[in-house]
This record gives sequence, structure tokens and C-alpha cells, in this order.
Amino acid sequence: MNLLWLVPGEVGGSEEYATRLLRAVAADRPAGIELDLFVLRPFLAAHPDLAEAFTIHVLPLAGRAKPVRVLAESTWLAAAARTARLDLVHHLGGVVPPVRGTPAVVTIHDLQPLDAPQSFSRTKLAYLRAVLPRTTRAARLVCGVSRFTCESVVRLLGIPPERVAVVPHGIDPALARPPESEVERVRRTYDLPGPWFLTPAITYPHKGHLTVVRAFRAVHASHPDARLVLAGGEGPAEAEVMAAVERLGLRDAVRRTGRVPRSDLDALFAGATALAFPSRYEGFGAPALEAMALGTPVVAARATALPEVVGDAGILVAPDAPDDWAAALMRLLEDPDLHRRLASAGRDRAATYSWDRAAGAQIDAWRRALAGAPGQGRRR
Repeated sequence: MNLLWLVPGEVGGSEEYATRLLRAVAADRPAGIELDLFVLRPFLAAHPDLAEAFTIHVLPLAGRAKPVRVLAESTWLAAAARTARLDLVHHLGGVVPPVRGTPAVVTIHDLQPLDAPQSFSRTKLAYLRAVLPRTTRAARLVCGVSRFTCESVVRLLGIPPERVAVVPHGIDPALARPPESEVERVRRTYDLPGPWFLTPAITYPHKGHLTVVRAFRAVHASHPDARLVLAGGEGPAEAEVMAAVERLGLRDAVRRTGRVPRSDLDALFAGATALAFPSRYEGFGAPALEAMALGTPVVAARATALPEVVGDAGILVAPDAPDDWAAALMRLLEDPDLHRRLASAGRDRAATYSWDRAAGAQIDAWRRALAGAPGQGRRR
């Protein structure tokens, strides 16, 4: 498996997807499949359990120079795969290198550059529009993290449905609702005197912060002690979002926390009246799954993969309809029975998304891809 793109601590949710999936595969111990990992040097210290569970090939680089990593995929990795006589190389980072001699599988997290390109620079967009079609054509099998993503691969790139497979996210089995003392601690830390709604996302335009801020004006007018917590790093829409907060008179009602420690984020999830997630584009939508697992009702955009993840266990709203968002958020403030029903339904739905299930889907995908391989090698 090619993990040369994985710079620990710097690639966001894709690192968690990769490492959780690999831990579940290691626990499964699939018969007839041996897995080698091609990693950067920092991976060993960041994930020592995975370094022990699998055969490891280490590229002696820290990995921050992306051009060097990309070159290594077409040189060092390609040569190492031939030397190890691999049957298959799985490129979990979404790109199959142009130079290879071994059949490939690739994982695609989303096709936003093709489907909703507004958040990308011209240079990056041109690169991805060239690379993604080549990558998916080169792969024997394309894995997507949701049905939506797989359908996008078929629709936008013309890949036959029989060459795609869904390998979804799972929920961390150790994820448990924090004790009330932790919820009270974050209430004090972030100055949250009453109920709050949580929107955890970098301020990219497609994440919909403007929609939830505009909606919250009506919520705050009816419930002056309510707060909106915007957690996550600063993105291209940061200035526009914070200008809207000022313009709408919400400076004292919106908490812009930036990135927060994982323990704080879990407690903010658990104590929130609801997750407010108006993103217009998600390849999966992990925050919705995390909220449901913690028993927090979800209000999410009726767009892309979110209806697939949330199902009927949350409230789905058109992504650019602030009045509808305000109404949905106020329903959860004012209807405790609805709040309890959605909290319970969300926990039940989240329980169906396990990493064990994801590992089983991934192993099945490898077997499908290997069915056409020559078979004289030994590893993947």
C-alpha cells in the first residue's frame, strides 16, 4: 500500500481513514493476503502499532517536499514493488503515479475538483483535472468512500460500475460520550452560557458557514442565550464569514474557536444541541457520523454524500436556505421529544458504520482486483 502521501499530522481526515482502516485489516488477518506499507520516516513514530503489524518499507524522508514524494512514487516505490514481487499496489492517497509496473487499486475520497471546482486555484484545478481521469483509468479497481463518490466516478469519469467499490468510513470503537464534567469544562473554556450548535469545518466556501451564520441570526433573536461554535482552521472564506458575523450583529453570539484539541471537540459535539453541517459538498461527511455516534442530533445539507450517511436519523435541509436552517435549529431547541428521537436514531445509525465493516469491504475489493492478476507474486 502506497502511503507516501501521508505526512503524519498534516493531511487531516485522510490520515484517520487510512490508519483506522489498516488497524481493522490487521485485526481481521485476511487469509491469503499479505500487506506491505510504503511509508515516510515519520510514520514509524506516529503509528508504531501499524509498523509492527505489517511489513514496512521506509522512504528516508520527512515528506514535506511534495515534488520529492511524487517523484519517489514513480521511482523508489515502483522499483521496490517490482523487487518485492507485489501482485497489487493500493494507492490510498487518490493518485496512481504515471510510472508503475504493478496493477493498481486507488481510493478516491471525492471528485470535488470536477463536480464543484469553486474552492480550487486554477493551477491545482488544472493538475487534478488531468490527474484524476488518468488515475482512475489506470487502476484495476477504484474504491470510493461512499456510494455518492462511486457514482461520481462512474458519472464524471466514465469508469464502468463493475470497476468501483464502496469502502466507507467507520466510527472509532473507542469513541464514547464524554462525561458531563468534560462538557461543563468546555462550556466554561469557550464561554457557552446556554445551548450551542457546532459547525466543525475549515472555512472553505463550500462548507456553508455563511448559511449557518445567516440562519443563526433568527435563532439568536428567539433564544438570546444560544451560541454558534465555529470550530476548525481558517480557510479562503474566513474573512467573508467573520465579516458576516459582524454585519449581522452576532459578535457576542458566535464563538470562533479555530482548531481545538480532540478532547475538546468531542465534548463540544456531546454538549451541542445539534451539529449544524451545511456543507454543499462532502465525499462522505465524517462529522455527521461522529455527532450521531455521540448522541448529538444532526442537521445537515441535503447534498452529495450527506443524505446517504445521515439517512432518516437527522434533519436534512437545502444547503443554501438560511430560513429553513433557522427553523430546523429552533425545532431542536424547542422540541425535546424530537431531540431525544433523533439522538437515539443517530446512535443506532452510527453503529452500522464500523471499521470492521470497512475492512471487510476493502478486503473484498482487493480480492476482486486480484482476480485478474497473474498471481505469481506474494503481497499487496
